[in-house]
Amino acid sequence: MASEILINVSPAETRIAFVEQARLSEIFFERTFADDVGQRSGRSGHRLLGNIMLGRVQRVLPGMQAAFVDLGLERAGFLAAREARCLADLPSFMDQPCITKCVREGDAVLVQVIKDPISEKGARLSANVTLAGRLVVMVPNQSGVALSRRIEDEGERRRLTGIINGIIASDPRVPTGAGFIVRTAALMATQDDIAADIARLGEEWQSILGRKRMAKVPATVYHDLDPVERTMRDGVDEDTIRIVVDDADAAARARAYAERTMPHALSKIQVHNGPGAIFDEYNIEAEIEALLQPRVRLPSGGWITLEGTEALTSVDVNSGSYTEATGLEETSLRTNLEAAAEIGRQLRLRGIGGLIVIDFIHLNEPEHIAQVLTVLADSVSRDRTPTQILPMSAFGLVEMTRKRVREPLAKLFTEHCDPCQGHGRLKTVVTVAAELLRRIQREGRARPGARLVAYAAPEIVRWIEGQGGEFMQHLRKYAPAGLRFEARPAFRRPQFDVGADT
Repeated sequence: MASEILINVSPAETRIAFVEQARLSEIFFERTFADDVGQRSGRSGHRLLGNIMLGRVQRVLPGMQAAFVDLGLERAGFLAAREARCLADLPSFMDQPCITKCVREGDAVLVQVIKDPISEKGARLSANVTLAGRLVVMVPNQSGVALSRRIEDEGERRRLTGIINGIIASDPRVPTGAGFIVRTAALMATQDDIAADIARLGEEWQSILGRKRMAKVPATVYHDLDPVERTMRDGVDEDTIRIVVDDADAAARARAYAERTMPHALSKIQVHNGPGAIFDEYNIEAEIEALLQPRVRLPSGGWITLEGTEALTSVDVNSGSYTEATGLEETSLRTNLEAAAEIGRQLRLRGIGGLIVIDFIHLNEPEHIAQVLTVLADSVSRDRTPTQILPMSAFGLVEMTRKRVREPLAKLFTEHCDPCQGHGRLKTVVTVAAELLRRIQREGRARPGARLVAYAAPEIVRWIEGQGGEFMQHLRKYAPAGLRFEARPAFRRPQFDVGADT
C-alpha cells in the first residue's frame, strides 16, 4: 500500500507521521529538550531505546533472577537473567542460567536499552547487544544467521542465508563470533549491498569497543540514530512514495543517510516550504488531539471506547444508534467488523501495550465470530510491534497482548488532574509548551519581520525560560525580529496566544 512519511521538526520536538491513503497510520514523537526544571511536566519523551551503555551492577537479586544496573539515569535499569546469558561462560545447550553466574555486584557491564523507562519502571536492558543497519542487524555476541519472519519466500531465504554465510567466511571486517539477523529490507538486495551494510556495522562495533575502553562508568557509548535517520532506516520501504520534511537541516540529514545506505530513496525526499504547516495540510493535528480522547467514532455511527488501567486496557464496542434493517445479529456483526478494523490502528497510534481486553457486541453465529477475529488479526498484522490474540470467550471478550515499547500517548502527553471537571487528565507542561512553540513557528512564518509576543500561563513561561540561553537563542530563529514571553496569571495551563508585539 502506497504510503507517505511526513517529518515535522520544531524547536520542541520531532514528529514523524506515516500516512496511507490520506489517513494517519502511525505517529512517533521525540522531544528534543530537557524535561526537569522543577515543574510537573511528566516524562520528556527522550528515546533511550537502542542506546548501548556501560553501567555498574548495583544489586543482584537471585529471587527475581535479575540485576539492577546503574546507568546514570533517574532509575536503575533492569537486567533479567535471560538477557544476561551471554555474560556467563556456559555451553550453548544449557537453559537460562542463574543471574549470579552472569553478573556480580560492582561489575561494569555493557548493556543495551531494549525498552524505554515506563511509568515508575527503569529501562529494560540486555547484555546481548545488537546494531541495526538498513539491511541486517548485527549481534556481536551470538553467532549464526536468522531471518525476519516477514521474509516468507523459501528461495529468497536460502539466497540471503547463503550470502550472509559467505560474507562471514570471507570478509575480515566481520567481527569474530558475530551473528546476523536479515531484515525485510534485504529482500532482493545484492550481495554487494549486504556486504557494505555489514562492513559499516563492523566499523561501528569497533568504535563502540574503543569508547568502552576509554569510558568512565556509567556512560553511553552508542546513541541510536536521530529520529530522522532512524525513520529512513526503519520506515522507508518499496511502498514509500515520498518523504516530506519541513526543516532544511533535517532534510539534509535524511539525504545524507540515503546517499550512504539507500541511494534509490534520494528522489523521494522533499522539503516542505509552506505556506501552511505540514501537519495541517493532512489534518494530522486534529487526529493527534483525537488520540487523547477515549472515544473513537465508527463509520456506521457506533464507536469504540479505549480506557487504560494499571493492569490492562479495555476496549468497549458500542453500536450507538445504528440498526441494521435485517436484524440484531447483522447490526452487531457490522459494528464489530468496523471496530476490529479500527482497533489495530488505534493501538499503534496511541502506543498502547500490555494486556488488552476487547468487549465486542455479542454474536451468535460462529462464522460471524470467525469473521471478526480475522479482521482483527489483519488489523494488527500491519504492526511492527509483536501482538498475540486469543479466541473470543463465551462472553464476547477477546484478550490480546501487545509488547510495551514506550509510554502510551495519553501518559506521555497528559497527567492525572483533580480539578479538571471530571475528565481525569490534563496536558502536561511539556505538551503545552511544545504546542506553544509550534504556534510561534507558524506565526513567524506568517508574519516575517514582525516582533512576536507569546502569552501563556506562568508555569509554561517558567518552563520555557528554564531551558537555558542556547535554547532561547535557537527559538528566536523563528522570529528573528524579536520574541518575548509574557506570563498571564489568569490563563489556565492549556491556554496561550501569540501575536505581534506592539
